[in-house]
Amino acid sequence: MSKQAVQQQQKRQLLFDDKLSELAIAADALRIAHPGCGVEKMYNTLQPNFLGRDRFIKIFMDLGYRIKRSKNYRKTTYPSVFAKYPNLIEGLLLYEPSQVWQSDITYIRIGEVFYYAVFIIDVYTKKIVGYCVSDSLRAQANVKALKMAVAENDWPVFHHSDRGSQYVYKIYTDLLENNGTSISMCNMAIENAYAERINNTIKNEYLAYWNPKDFKQLQRQMKKAVFNY
Repeated sequence: MSKQAVQQQQKRQLLFDDKLSELAIAADALRIAHPGCGVEKMYNTLQPNFLGRDRFIKIFMDLGYRIKRSKNYRKTTYPSVFAKYPNLIEGLLLYEPSQVWQSDITYIRIGEVFYYAVFIIDVYTKKIVGYCVSDSLRAQANVKALKMAVAENDWPVFHHSDRGSQYVYKIYTDLLENNGTSISMCNMAIENAYAERINNTIKNEYLAYWNPKDFKQLQRQMKKAVFNY
């Protein structure tokens, strides 16, 4: 190689290193707000114009940005034997907000105590429209989440969930049906995938890193997680 070619290569490398340093600063800021953001999702968010997806993933994996995932082992769904609604949203084409809301419940463990979170997501916008954190699996938490959702949004055309007993609680179903919402239920978890994914995202990409120490701290951090998401 000529001396000129070597110098040009060195300049390109220095320019690349400078851009990579700036990108790493942006990645660190992203991780502070979204601590469980994976490397591929990080690339899609930052969209660097000098680096392809595969190279970005390799470099940032090598830099130690790999995410460790935890697993959910606790059962939160106890199917109701009193009522079952059909799946009304299978194959449905979505074209606007408040067409389909999906809801699910997950647990959050703090020490030896289990708390529970209800989420309601608008499938079209992917926005969490309602949520509630509770110290039990009682259906009142679902009612609170639903009331939060309709405070700033239209009642949905369809409300979709699993067959948990909380979703056939009479006060809950009456609120939906009396406001023109059709109740839909899944037979398998995959049919409630959007709500299931929210559970995983909030727990494993936010709360697992913030590590709440008590119920009040959990409530504050949950509010922050929902806002950031």
